Amino acid sequence: MDHFQNKEDEQLLKKYYSRYGGFWIYPNMLDYCYLVNPYFNRSKIIDEMEANFRTLISEYPAGMSVNSNLASECWNIKQEYIIPGNGAAELIKVLMENLDGKVGVIRPTFEEYPNRMLDEQVVAFVSRNETFRYDADDLIEFFGKNPVNSLLLINPDNPSGNFIMMDGVHKVAQWCQNNGIRFVLDESFVDFSVGFANNTFLNNMILEKYPHMCVMKSISKSYGVPGLRLGILCSADTALIAKMKKQVSIWNINSFAEYFMQIYPKYREDYYIACEQFIQAREDFEVELKKIPFIKVMPSQANYFFLEVLPPYKAKELCVILLKKYNILASACLVKKGIEPNRYMRIAVRDHVDNELFIKAMRELI
Repeated sequence: MDHFQNKEDEQLLKKYYSRYGGFWIYPNMLDYCYLVNPYFNRSKIIDEMEANFRTLISEYPAGMSVNSNLASECWNIKQEYIIPGNGAAELIKVLMENLDGKVGVIRPTFEEYPNRMLDEQVVAFVSRNETFRYDADDLIEFFGKNPVNSLLLINPDNPSGNFIMMDGVHKVAQWCQNNGIRFVLDESFVDFSVGFANNTFLNNMILEKYPHMCVMKSISKSYGVPGLRLGILCSADTALIAKMKKQVSIWNINSFAEYFMQIYPKYREDYYIACEQFIQAREDFEVELKKIPFIKVMPSQANYFFLEVLPPYKAKELCVILLKKYNILASACLVKKGIEPNRYMRIAVRDHVDNELFIKAMRELI
């Protein structure tokens, strides 16, 4: 039976997706759409922020020079190499406005980047294998034949979960450097990868090795604090960083995000523990997901899984059933380019308790 019979169901999904958040007004809904670390916000760092709520809400935040120094201390990056933003979204917008010419992207992707460009600027690589896997050699071969001025790599990728190990990312970075291509690496999800401490390009020596490279990181996703609106962009291209610092608004970081950066260093070990807890939760979730016969689970090193929906269901239909019957919101990937419509969905990874509820719902639909 086709449960997805009318436009009302599609409009229902779009109603939720078009909110882009603010789901606290639905307190009983399980949000499997947005991608947030479910473990670090249990750290005492949140208690300390809560204890200072009245002060923070009644005081102006500091300006860019103070906040870039705080970010420098949090992520051990030279102050002149780092810019904090009002979420990665602010920095994506400003960065893309500073890129000229053609930009290479890998589809399906996080469309916030290409949405900031004209269609004719975008050169898209689409993996032709059924699990959307690709490696450094695939990118070098394709963009060697289809020249670009900048190349975007989201690693792990969103929504596919594809992950290129460090040696492969170095290979792409060096190839871009040799060919005068600006390499933009978004590693917002890298702290969810196995061996995450050794998988990051947020390192002064690496930034200096590839001086035209930019490394983007969403703090919202990795640290489980999307309400703070905090992200960072790092590059040894000090002229670009200085220019972007002037282009953002004078108070682009609110007091809560500033205070988070002030106190984060003493909770750094809590964060590493949270990432390890998360990786275990994802691995356990994957085992159970693979037992569901009407989905095909793509490998993932991120905090989500990309699923191919198999008969008797279609992606939008399944998302509607989960929402209406179980109060679970999942992404039907309605705006993702480079994939067959209504065939794939993306689900977040939450903690063990929530993941068990998701699995229970899926089992009932077998």
